[in-house]
Amino acid sequence: MTATPSNMMPLGTVAPEFTLLDSISGERKSLSSLKGKQGAVVMFICNHCPYVIHIKEQLCDIAKSYAKQGITTIAISANDIENYPQDAPDKMKILMAEWGNPFAAYCYDQTQEVAKAYLAACTPDIYLFDKDLACVYRGRLDAATPKNDVPLTGRDLRNALDGLLAGGAILEEQIPSIGCNIKWK
Repeated sequence: MTATPSNMMPLGTVAPEFTLLDSISGERKSLSSLKGKQGAVVMFICNHCPYVIHIKEQLCDIAKSYAKQGITTIAISANDIENYPQDAPDKMKILMAEWGNPFAAYCYDQTQEVAKAYLAACTPDIYLFDKDLACVYRGRLDAATPKNDVPLTGRDLRNALDGLLAGGAILEEQIPSIGCNIKWK
């Protein structure tokens, strides 16, 4: 398990538009059709990453809680499924059913072009965009990892979400996420 940090997309960057296969519905969905009235969390995850598995309960809780407040959560997997078949769309659909389908979509980025457009490097790689799809947060969920004993709270992302919803400032000091590297082709 090699720890890879996120690249930290510049704040203010407009979210790159995409249309990808949603593994849950089997339909192609776009960012513009999925975003919430107040914004969107876009995160790069995969089925088998121990970092993602470690934080899944917080990811699911945050997605469900903030969807009620107008912020949707969109998960994307960009891993090479030839070498990592456990991350294939059919397995993604099964995993989301096990997790209770907490996200607006769990999309598969077959070409990996979307991951590259977002400067994604690891799983999880988390981005928060406002209602105009400008990046206001990118970084970690919180300080917890499978390798430490830090309690899992979702504090960093929750603070950013609460700041966005309150119309207040979001801390400019944002700490990169860390996880498994995206499995590039």
